[in-house]
Amino acid sequence: MNDTIERSLSKVPEVTLGFWIIKILATTLGETGGDTVTMTLNWGYLAGTLLFAVVLLGLVVAQIMAKRFNPVLYWSTIVASTTFGTTMADLADRSLGIGYTGGSALLLACLAAVLWLWYASEGTVSVDTVSTPRIEAFYWGAITFSQTLGTALGDWLADTGGLGYQGGALVFAAALAVVIVLYYRTSVSRVALFWAAFILTRPLGAMVGDFLDKPAADGGLDLSRPLASAVIAAFIVALIVLLPQRAGRHPGADATAS
Repeated sequence: MNDTIERSLSKVPEVTLGFWIIKILATTLGETGGDTVTMTLNWGYLAGTLLFAVVLLGLVVAQIMAKRFNPVLYWSTIVASTTFGTTMADLADRSLGIGYTGGSALLLACLAAVLWLWYASEGTVSVDTVSTPRIEAFYWGAITFSQTLGTALGDWLADTGGLGYQGGALVFAAALAVVIVLYYRTSVSRVALFWAAFILTRPLGAMVGDFLDKPAADGGLDLSRPLASAVIAAFIVALIVLLPQRAGRHPGADATAS
């Protein structure tokens, strides 16, 4: 009975393989969608960032006000955080002139600050506790900064690191493989592994998105950004409909970790 009550109060989905598949697609859509507005439509990074900030804020408020888990609302908010993360990271890295290294360091500090405040307030940063407006605010703050950090890390590795989009994707895929091994083979904090995986899936999706829509001269396939975004969005909608979507607890929630 208690588990049923906790599930009914949870505002985030159960963390399953389907969750991670949709998450990676959402981050890819965030990259192609953000680039569509800032580059294809030529809005620029500042205008694009402001647009997606307004959309994200509205969806976060709706998510917090919702009485129960709503998969469409939740994943719409995730996609909004990835598109905002794309334009915000590009604004910090390029328009503000602090570069990929500086942008990544700044965003890492912001993410660490949000997680520290969350932990100081609640004694944990586990997503199984996301059931009150205050914790949801911490959750979405951490989500947004992790998405933005992931974008900056992807750009840093692909450009500054010289690995390109395919090389960068392989590096982040390998890092995720390490996280999976740690999850199944060790007793490392499940909460820490969740956030590590959440951060790493963002640059992986960003690398795939860049590979799809960047010019061939830059190592991409030069596909239409709006078309790629529409196709990825259709896949996400199909998976939300086809895959089980229910409120749930973090896989490691029973193990107290921070």
